[in-house]
Amino acid sequence: MCGRFTLMATPDQVALFLSLTDLEDFPARYNIAPTQPILMVAAGHPQPPGSNLPDRIAMLVRWGLIPRWAKDPKSLSLLINARSETADERGTFKAAMRHRRALIPASGFYEWKTVDKTKQPFFMRPRDGGLVAFAGLMETYADPNGSEIDTGAILTTAATPDIAHIHDRMPVVVAPRDFARWLDCRTLEPRDVADIMQPPLPALFEAIPVSDLVNKVTNVGPEIQERVAVEVPPPPAPPKQSKPSRPPQDDDQFSLF
Repeated sequence: MCGRFTLMATPDQVALFLSLTDLEDFPARYNIAPTQPILMVAAGHPQPPGSNLPDRIAMLVRWGLIPRWAKDPKSLSLLINARSETADERGTFKAAMRHRRALIPASGFYEWKTVDKTKQPFFMRPRDGGLVAFAGLMETYADPNGSEIDTGAILTTAATPDIAHIHDRMPVVVAPRDFARWLDCRTLEPRDVADIMQPPLPALFEAIPVSDLVNKVTNVGPEIQERVAVEVPPPPAPPKQSKPSRPPQDDDQFSLF
């Protein structure tokens, strides 16, 4: 799963990464938590003929999707993540998967591993630096009083081997070459973009052990990402394949074949 993430890039860097033309100023955020506003990018109105600009819009949404059919959001679990393997089948996420796919810019995310009966947090950052885009789902919820709120969730997938020893799930990372396909909800159905929701290549992220400062949402400074010394067992090595036994020979001579 993904319970905390970060966005430290400047608005100009995010706009360039996601091909946005208009993005309001915002500060670096080191500890984005559920129910807080997050930046999501969705398909906008088609551009006029001859335009080279993609039709994308950015908006702030509440992290924690509320389905349109919900009568009492307080009775629902906090839906910050959606399993990519089943999102298009569940009534909670099915409509958003078909009509409201989005991109979530991020500089990394946090995950926790149990070490000596304590939860050790790790900052998962892109090994080569820069930004990544998580696959997201959006839903606009209208309460009984008529007010509306835009909400969203992060899609998750199986963790890559270098992360699985910390947690078995991770956010779906959309490669830049797939941005347009993922956002195209007019002509592409969930089955047409299923290949995008696969685990990324191993070693995309590096895991940095950090202090438990990240556990508190009130800690929002860069100090929460400082590396700490901790002994963590390495990922288990894949099992060695045993050599097939040599078939019995009619004599004691070795065979070249």
